[in-house]
Amino acid sequence: MRRKIPSTAALAAFEAAARHQSFTQAADELAVTQSAICRQIAGLEDFLGVKLFRRSKRGVLLTEAGAGYSRSVRARLDEVERDTLEMMAKGSAGGTLELGVVPTFASKWLMPRLPAFHSLHPGITVHMTPCTRPVLFDDTALDAALYAGDARWPGTESRFLMDETLIAVASPQLIAPRRALKSAADVAKLPLLQQSTRPYMWRQWFDARGLQVAHDMAGPRMELFSMLTEAAVHGLGAALIPRMLIGDELAAAKLITLVNGDFASGRAYSLIYPEHKSDNPALIAFREWIGDQCIQT
Repeated sequence: MRRKIPSTAALAAFEAAARHQSFTQAADELAVTQSAICRQIAGLEDFLGVKLFRRSKRGVLLTEAGAGYSRSVRARLDEVERDTLEMMAKGSAGGTLELGVVPTFASKWLMPRLPAFHSLHPGITVHMTPCTRPVLFDDTALDAALYAGDARWPGTESRFLMDETLIAVASPQLIAPRRALKSAADVAKLPLLQQSTRPYMWRQWFDARGLQVAHDMAGPRMELFSMLTEAAVHGLGAALIPRMLIGDELAAAKLITLVNGDFASGRAYSLIYPEHKSDNPALIAFREWIGDQCIQT
């Protein structure tokens, strides 16, 4: 059965006209005449049996149906353009890897190491998208995800990378008026910065030291470790952050360790990917490389 799909020329004309709210500007963008845009729009409206634009004193305006259709068409054309550019870029060799990443882990740990991967695999391009929660790969363009937490996602395989350990840190300026901190009880007297996706993190840290703190879940909430880091650097409170993500801040004495000893959060970093993509050459190359990097770490 023949697909009920309008011509790409009609869709491109409609998307441009909808975005500009102008047939004239759409014609300029596509390097065609205004009458050509009008014909394409008219043909598309006949194909759909729906009016997409209405005329006003100021020109043309999208109908409610046209506005909804324009959002869908723009998203589909963006996908086609992305896939086309990807095919043009890789040609017959190399490839691309669409990678979901925990933002702070990607910027502080992965980015400094990526040049080494590119040196080994110059034909592979790695695209990164923030990913702070589990995803359904079938609903995304992702080939894999770097994630800290439960790696048992439906229909996936995973490779363990490393356990996560946290340290309690704060700005020296926050500590100075209080002099030296000697125990977890002293830390409890500081403002506690909270990670919104892990509301019990401080409670677990205090529990591991045999201490119950009534306000262990109180304090400013932030989703990313990068936000917690900046908040701690600027003296807003104490934070629990993986040591590997704040090496620069510790070396520059922008942050100091409050109590000796790393805390095992119970989470681990993993590379997670759909079962049907396990033989993707770009993914295989990245999986082996990042595994070796984590062993070295």
